[in-house]
Amino acid sequence: MIRVDQSHLPVSALTHPGMAGKKNEDRYAISAYHLGVENATPALVAVLSDGIGGHRAGEVAAEIAVNQISENLAASDGSLPLASLRESIQAASQGILTYSKKDPQLYGMGATCAVTWIIGRRLYTATVGDSRIYLVRGQNILQLSTDHTWVQEALESGILKPEQVHNHPNAHVIRRFLGSPTPPDVDMRMRLLGGETDTQAEANQGLPLMSGDTLLLCTDGLTDVVAAADIYSTLRTLPIERAVQTLIDLACSRNASDNITVIAIQIPENYEPQQLTEPRSAAQSSSTRPLATESGRPAEPRRANRALRRLRKWLLLVIGLVLVAALVIVLQIGSIFLGGRRLPTPTPRTPAPAVTLPFTQPVPGINATLQPSAVSPTTTAPTGASPTVAGPTQPTALTARPGAVTLTPWPTNTTQP
Repeated sequence: MIRVDQSHLPVSALTHPGMAGKKNEDRYAISAYHLGVENATPALVAVLSDGIGGHRAGEVAAEIAVNQISENLAASDGSLPLASLRESIQAASQGILTYSKKDPQLYGMGATCAVTWIIGRRLYTATVGDSRIYLVRGQNILQLSTDHTWVQEALESGILKPEQVHNHPNAHVIRRFLGSPTPPDVDMRMRLLGGETDTQAEANQGLPLMSGDTLLLCTDGLTDVVAAADIYSTLRTLPIERAVQTLIDLACSRNASDNITVIAIQIPENYEPQQLTEPRSAAQSSSTRPLATESGRPAEPRRANRALRRLRKWLLLVIGLVLVAALVIVLQIGSIFLGGRRLPTPTPRTPAPAVTLPFTQPVPGINATLQPSAVSPTTTAPTGASPTVAGPTQPTALTARPGAVTLTPWPTNTTQP
């Protein structure tokens, strides 16, 4: 992919160390791209990671995770997003493990991760650990990800009831993390409905985002003290810059003891991204049916261009043959009318120079810049309609489109506020 300076979607992100005086071991990165030189389809990658380990090991692990995942995805062309996500996360896990063996003080360090990759308007997700991804759509908030914790497994197996989860002593015992000796199982499930099988949940990847949707990625420092209903009402009633700050303030007002990181991505009303192609999922890749864009045109311009060039060559050949045949007929008719007289040999003329048609470069995506509105942090989330909560039994804001600001590479090592 090709890095660009502006996001095609409004984005806001903040991190805070929490109220327990801990060092901030959360890291995040947000990057905007076009898929290629001949493909102006926009893409947005958001990665966050919660470090695990004493001393400074957690922040080192989280930094490795964010940097390696971001770099590996940037090197892809977006044609196989699920495979690229899985390989990038597993490579980051191996990178953390390898680095930890170099320093005894870092041995055993690890990290969680939550990743969203939006290509055009299609969403792809992956998680390891207990960092979460939410989708706010209409009157619902959906937890797309599944926590990889002892408590979640106990709920699914019936050992615990939902009312027993709060303040459970094993609430933060995670079962998957980056940097583990055994490569972690990257979770590609996207939960949209209750009771989905794992296969059905994975088939939801490539979900088309709708105008008005909002995505939220967060570490457990937020969800430990802020319920999904509060997240919903905040995102539904405030611009995303203020919503992100309000969620951080709300968590701090409830004495959040862990680091807090929040990333919000919004799909504007009447949003239609410029795109030439869309990637195929693993299931679609095995199909011979060409994928189409939202306009219904084929999503394989290179193949179409080659076919068009071949057609032009055949048309020129046919036209040339017709002209030659017509010339022969005219000469024969002329010889009859001229009584067989020999025509004078014409003086040779210098052929006209060939004309080379200029190559037209693809029109780049148009990105407008909008100054963000002033942020007025509050410490309580506004009230709103009670949402339907679904899911398993969870630098300066970027903006774009009519609301985009210039993207700069986000430093993953966040300074203490």
